[in-house]
Amino acid sequence: MRQTVKSFVLTVLLVLFVLVIAIIILFRFIPIPTSPYMILETFRDEPVSYSWVNLEDMSANLPLSVVAAEDVNFCNHWGFDVAAIRNAIENGSKRGASTISQQVVKNLFLWHKRSWIRKFFEAILTPMVEIFWSKKRILEVYLNIAEFDHGIFGVEQASRQLFGLSSNKISLYQAALLASVLPNPKKRSVIDPSKFIQKRALSIADGASTILKDERSDCFTD
Repeated sequence: MRQTVKSFVLTVLLVLFVLVIAIIILFRFIPIPTSPYMILETFRDEPVSYSWVNLEDMSANLPLSVVAAEDVNFCNHWGFDVAAIRNAIENGSKRGASTISQQVVKNLFLWHKRSWIRKFFEAILTPMVEIFWSKKRILEVYLNIAEFDHGIFGVEQASRQLFGLSSNKISLYQAALLASVLPNPKKRSVIDPSKFIQKRALSIADGASTILKDERSDCFTD
């Protein structure tokens, strides 16, 4: 009986593993239809705006800005920025070690509430995404499923609703403003930016120009 239960559990785990791999591979090629967080917001009766746009069809300022804001070593790591993690631990920081790859995994497959269980699954899924997706795809998905204001997901909807422009018309400063509200768009505003957000946006814009010049953007701009 014990052997039967063990075999059943292993079979279930194997099936789940194969299913997850299949979904990750599928999402490598198709526009992401939605995310668990978007669905949860809908269940909370929050209006959700979302539409997909390919990376090559959006302003180059957008990927440059989010990388400058969230993960300057994006092109140089395999999903985990070990130096940033070490620095966060040494300085007792609650934020700063999570890469864009990790955030994609959290936003697309997991939940937002911090827990060791979520971190466990995140640690498993992040390398898998890095293996099966290109860096461009990871960034493309991130830019499309990130929330930029209450219920506004993705750079296309954010650009249209917050600036009245399509995402391919966004300037460097506008892109930096969008990046500056991450990861807390419900408490930070693009429309009415505080002095902190304005200062942060200028810093992000400068950082975006810097990573372009020193070739830290080669994995998604070539």
